[in-house]
Amino acid sequence: MSQKDLKAYWKENLTYLVILLSIWFLVSYGFGILFVEQMNTIKMGGFKLGFWFAQQGSIYVFVVLIFVYVWLMSRLDKKYNVNE
Repeated sequence: MSQKDLKAYWKENLTYLVILLSIWFLVSYGFGILFVEQMNTIKMGGFKLGFWFAQQGSIYVFVVLIFVYVWLMSRLDKKYNVNE
């Protein structure tokens, strides 16, 4: 792979990381701590949504983010022909 391709690959990888980590931060810190009062006005399954995100919802989002990252990186690897 050329130096130009390596830089482009790494730039796209970092873009994915920034986006996914921003979602992680918003869900864990934002919904679970900062916006908990606003979220608690909504109920989900009998529980306040802020409490649900702090206890369970963020874990579900984290697992989904892992699968999304794997899928994105698989596509990126194929694009730059570095897949297994």
